[in-house]
Amino acid sequence: MKRLWAPWRMAYIVEEKSEGCVLCKIAAAGEDQKNGVLYRGEKAFVVLNAYPYNNGHLMVAPYSHVDCISRLERQEKVELMELTGKSIERLRKAFSPQGFNVGINIGEVAGAGIADHVHIHILPRWLGDTNFMTSVAETRVIPQMIENTFAVLAPFFLEMS
Repeated sequence: MKRLWAPWRMAYIVEEKSEGCVLCKIAAAGEDQKNGVLYRGEKAFVVLNAYPYNNGHLMVAPYSHVDCISRLERQEKVELMELTGKSIERLRKAFSPQGFNVGINIGEVAGAGIADHVHIHILPRWLGDTNFMTSVAETRVIPQMIENTFAVLAPFFLEMS
């Protein structure tokens, strides 16, 4: 049997699961570095996905707790898209990806892990980032600790302030 070590996952496994919306908690908390918040705008914020599909997987979320982009006010939608574009540019500078997947999963059946708080996913992509581990073992290999990803990206997002 082959093993893929991911000891940082143990903290998630044993931690007490709390009630409520994780994005609302992150938005309300003051511990941006601990929570992976790279930027706070007027209507939305940019945060590292705590369980990334790829290195540099970001989410752009409104402060409003709504389950669908159609329920956001116009200015919230505008800022979400502006922050999505700015995040892509910063990911380009930091990691030189060859492409991106950008999407919104609306509803649990559409793949939304946080179905009650709409957010935009930004996934940097590189040629070959999906390899035998994904196709054969149904396992993703993330090459960098999330704290290190934050440290690399944070200076690029400070430019926006």
